[in-house]
Amino acid sequence: MTDARGREPRPDRAPGVTLLVGCGRVATRLGHRLAAEGGEVIAVRRRGADLPAGFRALVHDLDEPFPAGLPAVDSMVVTLPPGGGAPGRVGSTGYRARLSHLAAALPAVPTRTVFVSSTGVFERKGAGPVDESVQPHPTSPRGQELREGERAARELFGAAIVRPAGIYGPGREHLVRQVRTGAEVDYSRRTNRIHEADLARAIDRVLRMAEPPAVLHAVDACPALLGDVVTFIADELGLPHPPRAPALHEGIVLDGRLLRSVLGELEFPDYRRGYRDLLGRRP
Repeated sequence: MTDARGREPRPDRAPGVTLLVGCGRVATRLGHRLAAEGGEVIAVRRRGADLPAGFRALVHDLDEPFPAGLPAVDSMVVTLPPGGGAPGRVGSTGYRARLSHLAAALPAVPTRTVFVSSTGVFERKGAGPVDESVQPHPTSPRGQELREGERAARELFGAAIVRPAGIYGPGREHLVRQVRTGAEVDYSRRTNRIHEADLARAIDRVLRMAEPPAVLHAVDACPALLGDVVTFIADELGLPHPPRAPALHEGIVLDGRLLRSVLGELEFPDYRRGYRDLLGRRP
């Protein structure tokens, strides 16, 4: 089989020793996948006490340079949130400083780096569907920091960028809590989301692909109005629909076709299947 340019596809790579920079729920889920297949997982986190057995913990605050060098690794996944720099730091310097500390401590650039950003880099309202060819031009401090993080990750490590939207799953139940508490919701906002199980699979796939896409939008196959999502959750729970909040902006629709072309069928292709699973139900 050949690709669109008539070339034989290159075989997948093995992630090998993988450094997880930041190790929250998604990275932990990814680490379990890698370890289950015999990979070695090293996690850099401010606190190492809660890391699963089998993960090698390196406890360090990335706001500061590493006191000693890091071990050589084959792959690296960065899942640091924006705004995590030192107190008083403003603007978009946080990511670049933290990634520079990483680069200075590593003995060599990993052969594959994945930087997990966010679709929050897009601030166009009412536009869509937006695919990976569209260049974001954020104006908010958070959006600008995300964009600067993407640039720094590419410049320092040649990173592939994964941009998830609306991550949900066990422990990520913001909309469920809103429905349970009767909080107001902007019903007209256009939204996108991804279940954390599919996000972990997507990152794992980008780690393994011989030629991964430079940018990948991690979104499911069903962008939806926020009102449709919360009324579905309320109906599943047998609760009243949340009250309507004033509309703030239209939101954005993101194109997830590239994700499905590299990952195949999603485990949770739409919010109905995902939230039924989250609420302990099945389709």
